[in-house]
Amino acid sequence: MNKSSVLAFFLALIPGFGHMYLGQKRKGVLYPFLFFGTIGLGAFAYFISAIDGFIPLTLLVAFLIWAINVIDMIITLLMRSKIQTAGQSADTNVVSPNPIVSQPENYNERFTTILLSFIPGVGHFQLGLNQRGLTFLAGFFGVASMIFFVAFVSHQGGFLIFLLAMPIIWIYSFFDAIQQLNKKQNGETLEDRTIIEDLDRYREEGKKSKMLATILAIFPGAGHMYLGLQRRGLQLMAAFLLSIYVLDVLRLSIFLFLIPIIWFFSFFDALQHSSKSEQEDLQDVPIVKYLANHQKWLGIALLGLGLFYIADSILLPVFAEQVRNVFQIDLWYYYHQYFQVSVVCLLLIAGGIRLIVGAKPSKGGNEQ
Repeated sequence: MNKSSVLAFFLALIPGFGHMYLGQKRKGVLYPFLFFGTIGLGAFAYFISAIDGFIPLTLLVAFLIWAINVIDMIITLLMRSKIQTAGQSADTNVVSPNPIVSQPENYNERFTTILLSFIPGVGHFQLGLNQRGLTFLAGFFGVASMIFFVAFVSHQGGFLIFLLAMPIIWIYSFFDAIQQLNKKQNGETLEDRTIIEDLDRYREEGKKSKMLATILAIFPGAGHMYLGLQRRGLQLMAAFLLSIYVLDVLRLSIFLFLIPIIWFFSFFDALQHSSKSEQEDLQDVPIVKYLANHQKWLGIALLGLGLFYIADSILLPVFAEQVRNVFQIDLWYYYHQYFQVSVVCLLLIAGGIRLIVGAKPSKGGNEQ
């Protein structure tokens, strides 16, 4: 009975399950025993001694066991694929006049390329696209290293939010490897071009890559900017990042549902404009049109945010202890206990009043 290599790989994400599926019972028992046993032992030691150091150490050892399990499965599947290919070649004595690659060889090449593509660029190396693979490999690990370096040097964890670019690079690299594989198996000649050369070619032809626009749309606003919708993309990107920052600073966790709403709106709006770009010229219509004519309200919002940050970071730390010593009033307690609830209540009340009052009546006396 033939075992599915793809299913075995995904089962291997749970330690031991992939090896058990392939009939390797010893590894199928050893890996889950080590993985779950380490976690259980670490949890037991933590409850007994209550030392916080056991938690990160346990997770590190468990992660190493999981990584060894996955790497072992990848090596096993690659060796298994080569053995099957060699066996099929030895059993085939009749040479077909058709130079097209046989179906089993196609399947083995596809599986090997997909498996190696989980590391950006390695799947391209398998197809002989060394320059293109090196671009993805250097881009992925270079961007990650730079983000961690800047966050470590500046001691600002907020820079880690740029790690959201990593899934974009990974997904684009993965699907690009699949696309190049399909071209190769269809008999087309592959050109070893870098991503920059592809973008230059699209720019010279006056076209936009729909796949690249879709991948960039994962980060709000990036897909719009690639399509030339600068103002629309900038507003969506600013709304997404600013909402995360403001909700974290003001501790308004009740409004966290706004973040996925902005993300989904940006993603599907980018897909819609990407489809329109093939049929008509796109117009850069901003999401909020009245900001240009109502900059006063934006200025008031920024002023209020600045005053809050001054009070939160400077005034309260300076005066809270003095007020507590003199008046026996703990400002920090009231601030952390009631501030978030008060802001939420005021926003809900203001929104309710605005909906009740409605639009102002026009000069003719009729309400709009």
